[in-house]
Amino acid sequence: MLLSRTSRTAGLPTTVRVLVVARAVNRLGAFSLPFLSLVLVHEQGATLRDVGRLLAAFGVATIASRLLGGWLCDRWSARATMVTGLVGTAAAQLGIAAATTMPQAAVGVVGLGLAFEVYEPPSQALIADRTPREQHAAAYGLLGGTLAAAGMAAGLLAAVLAPLGLRWLFVADATSCLACAVVVAAVLSARRTASPPAGRGPAQSGETDQGGETDETDEAAGGAWRDRRLLALLAVGTVFATVYLQVTVTLPLTLAERGLAPSVLGLLLTLSALTIALGQLVLRRRVWSYRPFLAMAVGYSLLAIGLGLYGVATSRPTFALATVVWSAGDLLLIGHAYAVVVSIAPAGARGRYLSTYGLSWGLAAAVAPLAGTQLLARLGPAGFWAVVAVAAASLALVQPALHRRLTVRGAA
Repeated sequence: MLLSRTSRTAGLPTTVRVLVVARAVNRLGAFSLPFLSLVLVHEQGATLRDVGRLLAAFGVATIASRLLGGWLCDRWSARATMVTGLVGTAAAQLGIAAATTMPQAAVGVVGLGLAFEVYEPPSQALIADRTPREQHAAAYGLLGGTLAAAGMAAGLLAAVLAPLGLRWLFVADATSCLACAVVVAAVLSARRTASPPAGRGPAQSGETDQGGETDETDEAAGGAWRDRRLLALLAVGTVFATVYLQVTVTLPLTLAERGLAPSVLGLLLTLSALTIALGQLVLRRRVWSYRPFLAMAVGYSLLAIGLGLYGVATSRPTFALATVVWSAGDLLLIGHAYAVVVSIAPAGARGRYLSTYGLSWGLAAAVAPLAGTQLLARLGPAGFWAVVAVAAASLALVQPALHRRLTVRGAA
């Protein structure tokens, strides 16, 4: 339904739709990570300090994973890179499900981190290369909205499987990864790079011959770390990702401290996905697509309010209300940051720019578990979520300055 809802998404290329469908299949089982901290505590007897350190190791591994994804995509086809990452992710998740000791679980968690982000650089680059610039926000928004719709089923499935045993969540997630790999391998072309959209030359889309990348791409790729606009976006993105990951790291622990069952987390994730999916249907995205920084400022504000409410929530209804509020903010954030990154990327360097920006999630995944578990232990839920809310609010306040910086440089 979301794939053909508006005329803005109706003209998207088949490649983009295939990637969206494949990710939706993957999303149906991608509910295991929010339960990882609970598995380590309840199944392996880990302490909060152990959980923080191990999840931080996962985060460090995802940094290498994303870099590996970009490196492999330059040397293999995008299809081969994505299939490799998905199969590796499935193998690591099955390892976590089968672990009987803490060292075995640790190997599985680090292995999961090393494979977790391999899929992202080639998939994001393909979306950017196959769509005109004016449709970038729509394409990434379509991806986010479709994932939200699939997330509704994922959250319900998690709520059903959690009482049967948390390990089964990882088995289901591994199955969805393998199904996604089958879709990608069967439908996507094996060509090394994406074909440029009509009216755009190879230099614009980053397409090269089989012998290697163009000199222009190499120069642009090296310039990614010298582009202050990208570094500013990376800094903001890292803070956002650190805040956002608290939903998967510390919300499960907060629910447990408040005496709520693990299945409640699955229901809250379903509610979040439902809020985003319904919001996609009623929100006039074409208005926000031309005001990305305004949309992100409002989104971060709602994120701050919703996450702050977690600190005072004590029952299912109050946790549900908080989830709806921050999910509404998440709806306004979908797609805009990646569209802005694509807009400042030089010709032929979109994949590298997206890969560099995507490191924000790896950096956050290394910081969020350590900071989250330590602050939760010291401040308690109320103090901890207040700090998270302040961090989210600060992101809303910096959007006007970020907009001016990028506009002056001709980016936005």
